[in-house]
Amino acid sequence: MAHLKSMDLPEPVASEPVPGEEAAPRPVKSRWWIWLLVLGVVAVGIWYYRGGHSRTQAENSSANAPSAPGGYGQNGAPGFNPVVPVVVATAQHGDVPIYFTGLGTVTAFNTVTVHSRVDGQLISVAFKEGQFVHQGDLLAQIDPRPFQVILEQAEGALAKDQAQRKDAEANFERFKLLYAEGVIPKQQMDTQQAQVGQFDGAIKTDQATIDSAKLQLSFTHITAPISGRIGLRLVDAGNMVHAADAGGLLVITQLQPISVVFSLPQDQLPQVVAKLRAGGQLPVAAFDRDDTAKIASGTLASIDNQIDTTTGTYKLKATFSNDNNILFPNQFVNVHLLVDTKRNLTVVPVTAIQRGPQGTYVYAVDHSNVAKIRTVTVAQSTNENAGLSSGVNPGDTVVIDGQDKLQDGTQVNPNFGTPRRATGPNAGNNPSSPVPNTPANPAAQPSRGSSR
Repeated sequence: MAHLKSMDLPEPVASEPVPGEEAAPRPVKSRWWIWLLVLGVVAVGIWYYRGGHSRTQAENSSANAPSAPGGYGQNGAPGFNPVVPVVVATAQHGDVPIYFTGLGTVTAFNTVTVHSRVDGQLISVAFKEGQFVHQGDLLAQIDPRPFQVILEQAEGALAKDQAQRKDAEANFERFKLLYAEGVIPKQQMDTQQAQVGQFDGAIKTDQATIDSAKLQLSFTHITAPISGRIGLRLVDAGNMVHAADAGGLLVITQLQPISVVFSLPQDQLPQVVAKLRAGGQLPVAAFDRDDTAKIASGTLASIDNQIDTTTGTYKLKATFSNDNNILFPNQFVNVHLLVDTKRNLTVVPVTAIQRGPQGTYVYAVDHSNVAKIRTVTVAQSTNENAGLSSGVNPGDTVVIDGQDKLQDGTQVNPNFGTPRRATGPNAGNNPSSPVPNTPANPAAQPSRGSSR
């Protein structure tokens, strides 16, 4: 019975909150392990990022920092000394020329503007524009008929005066006989003699008129006064031309030979004058606008008689045969005047020359492919080669490219090749400069242990 009562008892029902009483708070579940997990993941990510970035910087620093000579790194610790690839050349024994260079202008050896010397109608043109003509060739013709008429008139006047003189001379002979017989006075005979002389003068005047008419008639045939090249035609056939016309008919320029006028600084004048007084001919070479390709060769012809006070330069004139007609009037060229030659020097490319606190030097490569600094004395240099009087011997190997990566004692991998040519408006043009247009290399110093 008791068992049945226990089974029949209803389940306890949660008591509803009584109005006016607060409900009891439910217990809150703790989530601290979730925040702990998030913080751990963030810490691991930060550690991984900073560790990988530090390793990358260390690798880059070790790869970019070259080691000092003798196999030591930047901090003096033993390290790897890399082999530096460079371009080298062999020093030669030879001569170095001394050039004075300047900008020049090509000018025609002779320039003639052909004018008509008489007035008339231009009836024909016997040349083509741009044609080469020789002296005496027919160029144009003016209507000759008016001048032919003038010539015939002069010839008629001459014939008339000659006939009158002949009659006056016959009368003079008769008057001489009559005067000898005492028939006429001497005054009448003298008057007749003077009349003969008057006709002699008239005949000479008529002859001069004929010569003038012939000369004017010859001017109707216009010929070339010089040999050269004809420019553009200035007057067409059919036009009236006059001797007073300012423009002329055409222009002829003599191109063979041809001249080049150029300027040099006044400080270089004594050396040029001394060479000319010695009786030698100074060779002159004309180069293109880039000063790289040689166009023609000639000789110095003369020097101007004064110095330009505004620029401090003086003018010179050179003559070129111009057989290939490569030089053209008013063309700009770079002129190289050879004034002297330094002989028996050790010649190296000018790119091998370096400058630093210790002076002028080069990097010489020995048989062990080790670059050594050698102080040199530059006797003369051009835009391509430098002549050394000491420091390097013929046959030595010098570095001509890649010096910015070298120090004294650096191991190199030499390759023979062509250096980069020095550029600039005055490259190799100043003989007083020991190393013209060679950039200073302050980084390439023989100081041992310096970081590069």
